[in-house]
Amino acid sequence: MMVERPATWTRQGGELPKRDRASALMRGACHRCPTCGKGALYRAYLKTVDACSACGEPLHHHRADDAPPYFTIAIVGKIIVPLVLLVEQSYKPDLWLQAAVWPLLAVILTLVTLPLVKGALVGYQWALYMHGFDPRSGGDESWDGVGFQSWRDGP
Repeated sequence: MMVERPATWTRQGGELPKRDRASALMRGACHRCPTCGKGALYRAYLKTVDACSACGEPLHHHRADDAPPYFTIAIVGKIIVPLVLLVEQSYKPDLWLQAAVWPLLAVILTLVTLPLVKGALVGYQWALYMHGFDPRSGGDESWDGVGFQSWRDGP
C-alpha cells in the first residue's frame, strides 16, 4: 500500500528546499529510501527498486554508474594494504597462507562495502536533486537544470 507523500517542491515555492545530506547518506548506506528511511532501496544485491514501497519516491533514475566500485576499491585498499604490511612485519606468515587469506578478505570486504557505498551515493544524489531527483526535470535523467525557464520569467 502506497502512502501519500508530501510534496517537496511546488511552482509557487520557487526555490527547492534543502535536503539533509547526512541523513540521506546514512539512509542510503543502510539500504533504505533516502526520502523516508522506511522503504527498501534494493530489490536484489545492487539492483535498486523503481520506487519506494513506503513513500512512492521514484528511485529508478539514479546514476551511480562507476562511482560505487571506484570508492569501494579505495576503501578496501586502504583497509587491506596496511593490514598486509602489519601482519607481514609482525608475524611473517608463510606466503601460501597470505595468498589464501588476503584475496579472500578483499573479496568479502568488497562484497560487503559495495552496497553500502552505492546506497550512500544514491542518497547523496537524492539530497542534491541530481539525475532526475529534481522535480523540475519532469523525471528526465539527463536534465542538468540548464535552460530552465522559471514560470516567473514568462514566455
